[in-house]
Amino acid sequence: MVWRSLAALMLLPLILDPSCAAAQTDRQGVPATGAAALAAAAAPDLPTLPIIDYREQMRRFVERVATFARSQRPDFVVVAQNGLDLLSKAEDDEQPEAAPARRYMRSIDGVLVEALNVGESKIDEPTPAGLREKRVKTAKMARDQGHKILVMDYARHPKAIREAHRLNRRNGFVSFAAEARGTAIVGLPEYPHDPFEENPRSVLSLAGVKNFAYLRDSSAMGREDEFAFALHQTNYDMVVVDAFHGRQALGKQAVETLKYKMLGARRLVLAYLDIATAASYLYYWQPSWKEGWPPWIAEPVPGDPDRYYVEYWRPEWQDIITGNPKSFIYGLVERGYDGVVLDGLDSYRHFEGGDPLPGSSM
Repeated sequence: MVWRSLAALMLLPLILDPSCAAAQTDRQGVPATGAAALAAAAAPDLPTLPIIDYREQMRRFVERVATFARSQRPDFVVVAQNGLDLLSKAEDDEQPEAAPARRYMRSIDGVLVEALNVGESKIDEPTPAGLREKRVKTAKMARDQGHKILVMDYARHPKAIREAHRLNRRNGFVSFAAEARGTAIVGLPEYPHDPFEENPRSVLSLAGVKNFAYLRDSSAMGREDEFAFALHQTNYDMVVVDAFHGRQALGKQAVETLKYKMLGARRLVLAYLDIATAASYLYYWQPSWKEGWPPWIAEPVPGDPDRYYVEYWRPEWQDIITGNPKSFIYGLVERGYDGVVLDGLDSYRHFEGGDPLPGSSM
C-alpha cells in the first residue's frame, strides 16, 4: 500500500541514525510514545470501502423486479433460472444446512434448473452424481415450498431424453430437453415430436404447467409471424422465448399468437431476460459505452464479447431493467407477456471470484 511505503520512508532516519533511535527508547528498551505518535501520524486515515454481499444483492434485485412487475400485473410470473444457492442463506457452499431465504423465495414462482440430469459438460452426457444430488436436494426444498421446478437438460439422443424425463417426473419436476445451449437454442427439438404429458386444456398459471419449450434465438425460424405461427402449431403448456426476434422486439400480435396452442387452448408465454449482463446489441446500449464505462460495466463475458458483466447492484443498471415506464420489465408487461425467466442469477460467483456462469455464458 502507498501509505505504508510513505510511513516507512518517514521512519527511515530513526532506523539509520543510532543516536536518534536511542533517543526514542528508554533504559528498559521500551519505545517512547513519540515514536508511536510519529508512526500513527504517518498513516493517514483511509476510507472504508463497503463490503458487498453479492448474493444478497442479487436476491434484492430479483425481489425488486418481481415487486414492480406485479404492481403492473398482479399475476405476472417470475421464474429464476438457476441461482439455486440463492434459495437459502448459508455462509458458504459447503454449509450442510441453511435457513431458506424466505423473502426471496416469496418473490419468485418457480425455478428453472439447467443440466440437472444430463448435459452439464457435454450434450447427452450424464451430470456428475454428486452435483446432481446437490441440485436435486435444493430443488426439492423449493418444490416443497410451493415452487414449480422446471428442468432443461441438454440432450439429443432419445434414450437420454427419456431417462431425464423419467427422473424429473419422479421428483415432480417439469422436463424439457434442448439440443444445444444458450443462444444456440434456435428451434424446437426433434425428439419428442409432441410434448411429454401433452394435454388439450388451457393453462393459466405456472402451477398447471406439465411441459414447456425454450428458445433463445427465434430468427432462425423465419419472419416474426412465421416463428409465432410455428410455435402456435404445438401444444406446449408454456413457451419461453427471447423478447427480441433478431434486432426487433417481438410485437404484441406475435406474443398473442404464441399464447394459444394448436388445439386452441390458452398457454403461458414467458420472456427470457438476463439481468446480470449488458448486451451491446440491445436497445439500451449507448455509443459511448464500453468496458469500464459507465463504471458499472465490467469485463466481457467469456465466449461472448458482445455481452458484459455488470455490477447488477448499481441503481443505474437496475433502472434499465425494472422500476419505471422505460424499463425492460415494463415493456414485457406492455407487450402482453405472462411472465419472465430471469437468467444470470449465478453472476454473483463471478464477483466472488468463483466459477464462470452457466447458461448465458455458454
